[in-house]
Amino acid sequence: MVFTEISDRIESAVETVAAPFSDPVIRLGVTGLSRAGKTVFITSLVANLLDRGRMPGLRAASEGRILAAFLQPQPDDTVPRFDFETHLAALTGPEPHWPESTRAVSELRLSLRLRPGGLLGGWRGPRTVHLDIVDYPGEWLLDLGLLDKDYAAWSSETLARLADRPEAAPFLAALAAAESAAALDEPAAKALAASFTAYLERARDAGYSDCSPGRFLLPGELAGSPVLTFAPLPRPAAAPRGSLWREMARRYDAYRSKVVRPFFRDHFARIDRQIVLVDVLGAIHAGPRAVEDMRRAMAGILEAFRPGRVGWLAGLVGIRRVERILFAATKADHLHHSQHKRLTAIMAALMREARDRADFAGADTAAMSIAALRATVEERVSHGGQPLDCVRGRLLDGGREAAFHAGDLPENPAAILAAARQGAENWLDADYGAMIFAPPRLALRPGEGPPHIRLDRAAEFLIGDRL
Repeated sequence: MVFTEISDRIESAVETVAAPFSDPVIRLGVTGLSRAGKTVFITSLVANLLDRGRMPGLRAASEGRILAAFLQPQPDDTVPRFDFETHLAALTGPEPHWPESTRAVSELRLSLRLRPGGLLGGWRGPRTVHLDIVDYPGEWLLDLGLLDKDYAAWSSETLARLADRPEAAPFLAALAAAESAAALDEPAAKALAASFTAYLERARDAGYSDCSPGRFLLPGELAGSPVLTFAPLPRPAAAPRGSLWREMARRYDAYRSKVVRPFFRDHFARIDRQIVLVDVLGAIHAGPRAVEDMRRAMAGILEAFRPGRVGWLAGLVGIRRVERILFAATKADHLHHSQHKRLTAIMAALMREARDRADFAGADTAAMSIAALRATVEERVSHGGQPLDCVRGRLLDGGREAAFHAGDLPENPAAILAAARQGAENWLDADYGAMIFAPPRLALRPGEGPPHIRLDRAAEFLIGDRL
């Protein structure tokens, strides 16, 4: 085991030392919680980098310095390829539909042929920069916060959150019938873990974010294994060998060491740039408690990142840090553009603690509201004799066209955060709606990617300096 770890480190160091003598590579991590739009973001980003007619905010594109863009096989043969072509066909076909959500780690390499800029650009030949985009299932992100928590701490925090959630009632009833200090009974342990998993699914559907452990929701090849057969328990005064508590703690530790830590080591620890996609509007629609839960979940996730700049010597020995992090509120096309600034301000306020930590460590951070694929158009309607700014799109359910006004977001984000932190049941003076739109039917002209909102500005922040 020790020899394998040493060998892996040597191999990583050799690859890193060789990097300055090959084409530069940017590793962009695309992360976010469920339904934040990771698959659509990657698909639209790649499509708009291949056909850059809608990317004026990316300076290398607007200045004509991107001579060509082309897809190549990703360098890691053990990671599935992001199925860009299938996802793009889903979004741009005759009957467009949203692609399937991320269910496993995948990767895609986009190579950009660049003409150097500046006064000496004419004296240097074109160069190639590789953009490796790594997609992670949103549910797995939640596990990163477990790395520094033992079973007792995780159980205590989880049970405290469940106490006032109706979705947890069946699990809490099953838990009341269990005895932490009793001898392990495997069928009973499996039933308890299954009840806890069912709670996580209900909580996710209700708009809660912190539904950990994430692999319980997307188990993959681990389905049914002991490493996914545990649940939080109240700590007993004494836990003898062979007790339910001791076995649950052992499985929790195995989950951290055999599932979470390798995932972090093999993928997250190699990221240069990071975008965190957040469905802020969905959380606001779900209510104050969902907003507070999302804030805590994202803060916990980002504790696992290692933001900050790395000197050239540290880079040569394989130490990597996230240099830039973008916090993006998705689905900005569900709001009239007059409210985008308010959505961005709420995004920034929600991530304040995480941003401060990242800024202090030396990383560049930004908050933005975006729509990777614009599914609506804006219009003004008359409501009660007064003009009302709306968006219009094709509804996912039924396909008919409908105008929609989500509600006026407050100018001061504190109005949202205060109610969330206080655990309010509902918003006191506002009602925020939600509607699910289908992708628009597109007729793209040559050289144009799918329509979007600020995708070009997001790309400029994340990779523009390296182009």
